[in-house]
Amino acid sequence: MSTVEFVGPPPKQRNTKHARIAGELRAHPNVWGVVRKPKSITRAASAAQAIRNARLNAYAPAGSFEAVARTVTDGGVVEYRVYARYIGAGK
Repeated sequence: MSTVEFVGPPPKQRNTKHARIAGELRAHPNVWGVVRKPKSITRAASAAQAIRNARLNAYAPAGSFEAVARTVTDGGVVEYRVYARYIGAGK
């Protein structure tokens, strides 16, 4: 018995969390959404930059998403958030 399952070629894009996030943002163009809540503003800023620059294929082409990092305080609780929105290619 073979241990290899022959099922055809892999999908063009993996179904990663980033593919799902980008898909949701594309479904609601120009609407801001919180896409991450990292543990530091540094990580939030890095994630926002990665989205803007399309360092991951899910957010390609570069410039089709806007993203910002913000520190939000609510009731004395500090949270770091990444906000993003799809603005379309060529914007």
